[in-house]
Amino acid sequence: MRIIAGSAKGVRLTKVPPGTRPLSDRAREGLFSSLGSEIEGAVCIDLYAGTGACGIEALSRGAESCTFVDSSAAAIEVVRENLERTRMVERARVVRSEGRRFLGRERGSFDVALLDPPYEIPEEDLTGTLALLVDRLAPNGLFVLTRPAPGDSTDVIPLHWRAARLLRYGDARILVVRREP
Repeated sequence: MRIIAGSAKGVRLTKVPPGTRPLSDRAREGLFSSLGSEIEGAVCIDLYAGTGACGIEALSRGAESCTFVDSSAAAIEVVRENLERTRMVERARVVRSEGRRFLGRERGSFDVALLDPPYEIPEEDLTGTLALLVDRLAPNGLFVLTRPAPGDSTDVIPLHWRAARLLRYGDARILVVRREP
C-alpha cells in the first residue's frame, strides 16, 4: 500500500494490522479523483481508520486536518507509524475509541467523513454511527461509506441524505453520500 497523490505521493505504508481489510490503492485513487477539490482545506474524520490510508490520502491531497478513530490498539499503532512515515503527524489527531462512542462524546464538525467499517458490522451499529455522524457534518459536508460489493447498502443511509455517487472496485462498493438539496 502506498499514498497515491499529493505531498506524500509514493510513500509506502507499513504493514496492515491483523483483522483489517484496507481499501485498495486503486479504489482510493478512484475515490479521491472523484472528490477532486472537495478535499482541499477540508476537516476530515477517518472512522474505522485501520491503516489510516484514507485519511492520510486526504491529508496528502490538501485536507487541513484529519481525526483518525479506531477501536483496535494494533490499528492505532499502525496509523501513528504511517503518519510518521508520511510526515503528517502535525495535522492529525489519533483516537482509540469505538466510532459511536467517539461521535457521542466529542464536539466539532467535519467537512468529509471517511468510513470503511468491517463488512460484518451489524447493520444497527452502522446505522447508529451514521445517525450520530450526520449531525456532526458541516452544512455542505459529505461522507464516504465502503460496503461489500454484492448487496445493497443504501438502506443504512440516513433520512434526507442520498448516495450521490457509487464506485465499485473489486469486492468494495464506495458510496459518496450528501444531504438532499
